[in-house]
Amino acid sequence: MIIEPRMRGFICLTAQPKGCEQSVKNQIEYVKSKGPIEGAKKVLVIGASTGFGLASRITSAFGSDAATIGVFFEKEPEEGKTASPGWYNSAAFENEAKKAGLYAKSINGDAFSNEVKRQTLELIKADLGQVDLIIYSLASPVRLNPNTGVLHRSVLKPIGNTFSNKTVDFHTGKVTDVSIEPCNEEDIVNTVAVMGGEDWAMWIDALKAENLLAPGATTVAYSYIGPSLTEAVYRKGTIGRAKDHLEATAFTITDSLADINGKAYVSVNKALVTQASSAIPVIPLYISLLYKIMKEKGIHEGCIEQIQRLYQQRLYTGEPIQIDEKGRIRIDDWEMREDVQAQVAKLWLEATTENLAEIGDLEGYRTDFYNLFGFGFDGVDYKADTNEVVAIPSIG
Repeated sequence: MIIEPRMRGFICLTAQPKGCEQSVKNQIEYVKSKGPIEGAKKVLVIGASTGFGLASRITSAFGSDAATIGVFFEKEPEEGKTASPGWYNSAAFENEAKKAGLYAKSINGDAFSNEVKRQTLELIKADLGQVDLIIYSLASPVRLNPNTGVLHRSVLKPIGNTFSNKTVDFHTGKVTDVSIEPCNEEDIVNTVAVMGGEDWAMWIDALKAENLLAPGATTVAYSYIGPSLTEAVYRKGTIGRAKDHLEATAFTITDSLADINGKAYVSVNKALVTQASSAIPVIPLYISLLYKIMKEKGIHEGCIEQIQRLYQQRLYTGEPIQIDEKGRIRIDDWEMREDVQAQVAKLWLEATTENLAEIGDLEGYRTDFYNLFGFGFDGVDYKADTNEVVAIPSIG
């Protein structure tokens, strides 16, 4: 079939397998171009198919020659219907890993479930013995707690007061005002249950109980702080409470790993275009302005540049890992530079529908969004007939 982007609001309903393959190849080439990293050799990535999780799997494999197991929950292709992009990304990754002589296997299912945890533990036991790095990069709006049977749904809402500010529809470039009503207590509880650290801790406890963590094993989860502009709706809202819980969980996990000299860290990463961030009011406008400034200063990074730098300049330097006063790794340091944030704040006040294309990087935002689904890559013939039914080798 000829596959084109089909949009519904902030969601793209199709994905292009050849474009996703090109995206993965581009990321692999970037990691290889930056030289080897003396990193972990047996890596489990939970949430491995897109964004920071995929970039982590690629960096582990092609930066450190690591064997990787990836866990994710993606829609498989059917005849006449494309898979979700993460399925095609994972197929491409496994194919490239095989060519490079690297072990790579994947599990597709609900990572919150006991069944997928058990399946993953059995695979580690059979093939790797133990793992020395666990990346936790799940992004899901819902979580079924396997122990209570309760289905939790996260919400993005401010706490206490209605939030009002500018936002942009990145498809049309129209800048408008938006208001978001405050949450109730149940919203906070549910959002923390989905996006907090409980499931991360459950994964580590399960691995440790089966003696599948190597001595000195490290686990890293990803978080975001962001600027004062988005603070009320993000860091001081429901999602911020979940991130606080995630960050506190790192200390709990580190305590639980003391006997094997293991450590848990939260890495605070940069604002990037993702399926989730595109639906958050205010964030697309902030990212459009941020991108313009960071590109002009030569410090812009996408997912793969960010994670490669995290590995090479933070996690595996041979020196103690540098953390902030709250114990977090800060790889959002370039985004949060004073000169960058001062310029964003100035442009924010000026931003209108008429001038955003000039003062911001709306085109760059759109390109990154379509890239998520395999569209817009050089070297891909988007007019060609493309087989949508692509297998992930280790899944079939």
